[in-house]
Amino acid sequence: MRLTRGLLKRNLVLSALGIIMFRFSSAYFQKSTIPAIANYFGTKGRYEEVNPYLIDDILSVNKSLSKPPSPDCRAIHLTAIIRHGTRYPTTKNIKRMKRFYSLIVNESKGTYAWLRDIKNNWEMWYTEDMDGKLVEKGRDDHRHLAMRLATSFPTLISVDNFQSNRIKFITSSKHRCVDSVEAFQEGLQRLWHIQDKRYSQEINDSLMRFFDKCKKFIENVDNNKTALLEVDLFKSSDEMKNVQRRIAELLQIPLSDITPDMVEAAFFLCSYEFAIKTVNSPWCNMFEKTDAQVLEYKNDLKQYWKRGYGHDINRKSSCSLFHDLFRRLDQTAYDYRFGQVAEAVTVQVGHAETLLPLLSLMGFFHDEMPLTAANFHAQHGRTFRTSQIVPYAANLVFVLYDCNEGLRLRFLLNEKPINFPGINQPDPLYRTVRDHYSDLLHGCDFDKECELRKANRRNSEL
Repeated sequence: MRLTRGLLKRNLVLSALGIIMFRFSSAYFQKSTIPAIANYFGTKGRYEEVNPYLIDDILSVNKSLSKPPSPDCRAIHLTAIIRHGTRYPTTKNIKRMKRFYSLIVNESKGTYAWLRDIKNNWEMWYTEDMDGKLVEKGRDDHRHLAMRLATSFPTLISVDNFQSNRIKFITSSKHRCVDSVEAFQEGLQRLWHIQDKRYSQEINDSLMRFFDKCKKFIENVDNNKTALLEVDLFKSSDEMKNVQRRIAELLQIPLSDITPDMVEAAFFLCSYEFAIKTVNSPWCNMFEKTDAQVLEYKNDLKQYWKRGYGHDINRKSSCSLFHDLFRRLDQTAYDYRFGQVAEAVTVQVGHAETLLPLLSLMGFFHDEMPLTAANFHAQHGRTFRTSQIVPYAANLVFVLYDCNEGLRLRFLLNEKPINFPGINQPDPLYRTVRDHYSDLLHGCDFDKECELRKANRRNSEL
């Protein structure tokens, strides 16, 4: 008996030390290494820029934000829809980055110290076979997120629910998503000192990559050259030309060689070096804040017109995920009333392209003025900012509570509660949320919305 207690005590001490090491692992996120333009990296930004307190303690949790709506409330279900963690660039972007690096090495006549550093010391280490794969930082993103959510919602994300398979895991088939969900599971195992046990996940692209299944979206947006007209117009705008001119001057390279794609490749080099390696690389010295704001807006324009409010089918393509969410919440309400909740937690891992259409369908971050190539200066205060909405490991969390006056639903984006659009109260009654979305709940049929009518093939809305 003494031996067993001694071993147990030793294992607990070792596990506690492991978690402390996790906390100290964030020490290398020194604020001095953060580029001045890090808040403008869009979908290629770190999660820590959205929640800066994590820079000092990666496992920090604001307990006041996870308190129940009132003392009489009890959390009965949680659904988390999460973007994969930090990844390598895609092959397409690696090719662009290589071309820009080659241009600098062979053509630049600039004399800045940071430019000499790029030419003499920096090596092009990105290879095309990396192609969007999850990096170790991306695994940490999900390990740490799992630990924080378990700390925030300990009655739902619990060791008992985990080991009794009352936590369900669903993922996109993409390797970066499968690897992310496995890292999330590993984070829970480390937190609870579980060893030598593997947990499975369901691959479901109909839910997590619905955009690949929506024929109308594919035809009218994804394969339609005019769908992103506003992005193309902005690439030839005065704002973009000013960035091109400034960079051509810095590098002492002919302006004709500094295309918008080359400017963006340099911006990617800065953002990926930081997101993957936590390095404030010499590439970042190429950009001033105003340049970064222009490039962030270009990225936001793309996401707005391809995944957000720009075209109606962008939002409607997420109907299947919307209905899946509310079916699960309805089932929880029924199970709780008449028996035991079978699925305490659902963790679904997908892409920025998964989260943005669903958020848009539900009315979040809908600016009064549409984002266009012509209104960059008027959009500085826009709410549709992907840097803040969908960084790596971005997460939408829906928590259902049983309270004296009925069920209540809380929504958190990136671990911060926000109100549902059109419902001006926190943690509204679940029936209020259902009433608010009644048109979508009684409609928004994925098959009908995504059907490609033959008559519209040539005369599409786009």
